[in-house]
Amino acid sequence: MPSNARTTRLVIVESPAKAKTISGYLGPGYVVEASFGHVRDLPRNAADVPAKYKGESWARLGVDVDNGFHALYVVSSDRKQQISKLVKLAKEVDEIFLATDEDREGEAIAWHLVETLKPKVPVKRMVFHEITKPAIQAAVANPREIDRDLVDAQEARRILDRLYGYEVSPVLWKKVMPKLSAGRVQSVATRIVVERERQRMAFRTAEYWDILATLAVAKPGEGPHTFNATLVALNGDRIATGKDFEPTTGQVKPGSGVVHLDAGGARGLAARLQGQPFKVTRVEEKPYRRRPYAPFITSTLQQEAARKLRLSSQQTMRTAQRLYENGYITYMRTDSVNLSETAITAARRQIVELYGERSVPPEPRRYTGKVKNAQEAHEAIRPAGDNFRTPGEVAKELSGEEFKLYELIWRRTIASQMTDAVGSSVSVRIRAVSSAQEEADFGATGKTITDPGFLRAYVESSDDETAEAEDAERRLPNLVKDQPLTADQLAAQGHHTQPPSRYTEASLVKALEELGIGRPSTYASIMQTIQDRGYVTKRGQALIPTFVAFAVIGLLERHYPRLVDYDFTASMENELDEIAGGDHAAVDFLTAFYFGSANGAGDQTIARSGGLKKLVTENLSDIDARSVNSIPLFADEEGREVVVRVGRYGPYLQRELPGGEPAAQAEGEEGGGQGDRAPIPEGLAPDELTPEKVHELFLGGGGERKLGDDPTTGEPILLRSGRYGPYVASGERKSSLLRSQAPDSLTLAEALKLLSLPRLIGLAPDGVEVFANNGRYGPYVKQGDEFRSLDSEDKMFTVTLDEALALLAAPKARQRRAAAPPLREMGVDPVTEKPMVIKDGRFGPYVTDGEFNASLRRGQTPEALSIEEASEMLAEKRAKGPAPKKTPAKKAPAKKTPAKKTTAAKKTTATKSTAAKSTAKKATPAKKTPPKKATTPTD
Repeated sequence: MPSNARTTRLVIVESPAKAKTISGYLGPGYVVEASFGHVRDLPRNAADVPAKYKGESWARLGVDVDNGFHALYVVSSDRKQQISKLVKLAKEVDEIFLATDEDREGEAIAWHLVETLKPKVPVKRMVFHEITKPAIQAAVANPREIDRDLVDAQEARRILDRLYGYEVSPVLWKKVMPKLSAGRVQSVATRIVVERERQRMAFRTAEYWDILATLAVAKPGEGPHTFNATLVALNGDRIATGKDFEPTTGQVKPGSGVVHLDAGGARGLAARLQGQPFKVTRVEEKPYRRRPYAPFITSTLQQEAARKLRLSSQQTMRTAQRLYENGYITYMRTDSVNLSETAITAARRQIVELYGERSVPPEPRRYTGKVKNAQEAHEAIRPAGDNFRTPGEVAKELSGEEFKLYELIWRRTIASQMTDAVGSSVSVRIRAVSSAQEEADFGATGKTITDPGFLRAYVESSDDETAEAEDAERRLPNLVKDQPLTADQLAAQGHHTQPPSRYTEASLVKALEELGIGRPSTYASIMQTIQDRGYVTKRGQALIPTFVAFAVIGLLERHYPRLVDYDFTASMENELDEIAGGDHAAVDFLTAFYFGSANGAGDQTIARSGGLKKLVTENLSDIDARSVNSIPLFADEEGREVVVRVGRYGPYLQRELPGGEPAAQAEGEEGGGQGDRAPIPEGLAPDELTPEKVHELFLGGGGERKLGDDPTTGEPILLRSGRYGPYVASGERKSSLLRSQAPDSLTLAEALKLLSLPRLIGLAPDGVEVFANNGRYGPYVKQGDEFRSLDSEDKMFTVTLDEALALLAAPKARQRRAAAPPLREMGVDPVTEKPMVIKDGRFGPYVTDGEFNASLRRGQTPEALSIEEASEMLAEKRAKGPAPKKTPAKKAPAKKTPAKKTTAAKKTTATKSTAAKSTAKKATPAKKTPPKKATTPTD
C-alpha cells in the first residue's frame, strides 16, 4: 500500500441509532455499521442445530457437557444478511474497532464478532461510557484487547441458564402443564412474589383505635395556634398500634404489654377527657440533617422511574437506551455510584450557576455502593459530557418520556453534589387526666427545614404512597414544659392492620438487588419474563402471582429447594463475578453445578445434591403431580378442605374430605363432581379467595350466583362462570355477558334483557322473521341467511323493523369498514427518513414504513415501542431483502378429448382400475405421527 494511502477503519456497534450518532463524531476514513445486537447464540430449537451435530446426545442442550462444556453457537437466521455485509466490509478495511457496550454482554458480542467474521486485519476493542465526541475520540485513541475473563463470565452465565432452563423446564411440563419454563433468576423472582402473596393470604386483619386531639395554645406566640396530637399511652402503658398484632391471627402479640382500645373504649375515654386540662410534659428538640442520595444506578433508576413516572422496568431501560445512544446520558447498565472527577466538576459548576455557592459543600461528595461486587471503575448514570445540559436546553430535542427521564437523571446527579438539608425536629409529650382519673399521654412531632440544600433539586419518592415526603414540614407552636393547652376536639379514630404490600416492579428489583440476585443488565428482562411466562400479572403497579406460579414454586421448593434458594442463587452470581475477575475457572464452576464434582465451586454450589443432572432425573418419580397442582386454602364449616387445583383449562376450586378424596365424586375430567368444583373467575387474585368469596363461588355447584327469578316463567336466573367467560342462564336459555358488562355489577333487569336474545324484531314483507342477536363478531340483525352488523350492543334491544330492513337491503359492500386508522404514528425513521406507523394486522400489530413491514415481538406493545426499536426492526427486514414472490404454477396444457375406446380397451382400463383399488386396500396404513413434545424452553 502506498505510504500516502488513507487508513480505513470499520467500527462495529450494536444498533443503527448508536451507529448514526458515533459516525457523526468520527472523521473520514471510518465506516460505522451495526451488528443488531448478538450475532450468535446457542440453538433455539432442533431446527437450528447443524446437521453434523443432530445425532449428538448433547445437541438438544447446545452444550457439549462431556467435553469442557463446549458451546455450539449458530448465527441467528435474522442476522445472516447483516453478517454477510460485515464480512464484506471487513475485507475492504485496514482495521476493525469493536465498539460494543462496556459490560459483559458487550464484551461477548465483540468476541462473537471476531469468531464469526474471522477478519484478516487487526482488531481492537474500543470502550466508552458515554457517546460524546470527546469520549468517542478518546476511545479510538486508547483501544484495548478483548477481555477474555469477561467473555468467559458471560459465556458461563449463558450456559448456566441454558442448563437450568433445559433440564428443569421438562419437569414442569410433566408435572404441571406444557409450555412452562424455569430459569435461574426468573424462578427465584417468581418465588419472592409468591411468598408475599402467601403472606397476604395468611393475613388476618385487626382493628385498633386511638384518639386524635386538636390542641390549642392558651397564649399563642410565633407559629401555629393549634396542632394535632395522638394518644400514645394510658396509665403508663403504650396504646397498641399496627405493629403490635400478629399478622396471621389478628391478635395482639403475647407479652407486648399494650392497651388494645376498641371503638367503645376509645370513644368513652375521649368523652371522659372532654373539658379536662392538658399540659406539656416533655419537649425534645434535635437537629435534623439529611444527606443527598447517591447518583442513579440501574436498579435505583428503575425504582424511581416507576414511582415518579409510572414506567415499567422495560420502558425505563428502553428510554434510557435511546438517551444513551443519542449522547444525552452515560451508560445505563451499571451498579456503580461512582462519578468521575470530570462529572463532579461539571455538577458543582452547574450548582453554583443555578443555586448559588452556598449550595455546594466545601469538598466534593464521593459515594460507595452497597451492591455486592459493584464495578466501581464504571460510572453512575448521569448526564453525558463535561458540561451538563439542563432539562430546559434539551426539552425541544426529546420526546415526552425521554425528557422526563433525562430530567430525573439530571436532578439526581446535581442533587448528589449539593449540601445537606438541615433543620430541627421536635418531639412533644402532653398529658391529661380523665374524669375517671386515667392518665392519658398524647404525642406530637414536628419538623422544620431551615436550609433545604439538595432538596431544592431532588426529593426521592417512596414505595409507600402514604409516606411523608422528605421535604415536608410539620410546624408546631413554640412549646415549653408545663405549658397548659386546651382540647378543641377529641376524636376517636379506628384503624385496621394492613397486609404486606404486593411487590411492584420497582420494589421487586430492589429486593433482588438486596439479595444479590441478578445484575443491572438483567433486571428489566426478569420483570418482563415472569409476566410473559404467565407467572405474574399486573394490576396497576402491583405484581400478582398466578396459581400456576404457586404450583411451579411449590414443586421447586419441595423437590429442588436449592434451585430457588436465595443464598444459593446469590452465590452463583458471586462466582460468575469471580470468573469475570479471572479468579475462577468457568469449566470448574459449570462442572460442579451440573455434575456435582467436588472440584471447583465447592460447598457454595449445587454439588451437595450431586449436581443438576442427577437432581432432575433421580427425583422425578417422587413428584406427585396431583399434590403439586393443589394449593390448600382452608377447611370450610363442614370440615371439607378447600383447595385450588391448577387444571388444563385453568385454576378451579375443589372441596375434599380430610383424606384427600373429593367430597362428591362424579364424572369430570379432572376429578371431583360438579357440585364440589367451581371455576375461579379470571383476574381474581389468590389473596381474594376468602371464605366468603369461596362460598359465593360454590353456590349452586358451578360457581354460580342467583340474580332472581324470571317473572314470566318463575325459573331462577343464574350468573355462571364458564370456560369462555361469564354468562347468564335460566332453564334452557343461556346468554353471554356483553363486553360492557361486569359480573359483579350485573342486575336482574340486565340479565332478563340478555336472555331475551335472540330478539324477534318482526316479520319482513315476505313473511321471514327478522332477529337481532349477539355473535362472535359482535351484534347483528338477521333475515334468513342474510346478516348485517349493528354499530353498538345497545342496538340489539332498540333497533326497529324498518331500521333492520334498511340495513339488510343495503349491499354487503356498503357494510365494509373503511381502512382502520393506524394504532400509532411513530414519526420519521432515523435511518431512511420515511414515516413509520403501527397498524393492526391479521396476525397482530406491526410497524411499517410503507415498503417493509415488521411484526411486533412478544412483549412489545404499540404504546411502548420506541422509534429506535421500530427502526431496527425495519432495518432487519430490509437487510433480508424483499420476500420472494411466489411464481404461480403453470397450468398443464388442456388434454385433447381422446377418441372413444374400443370395448377391449375399456375392459383393460377397468381391470387396471380394479387392481389399483385392490392394491390400495391391501396397503399397510400409515402410522399415526405421535404428538409433539412440549416446546423447547426459553432459557
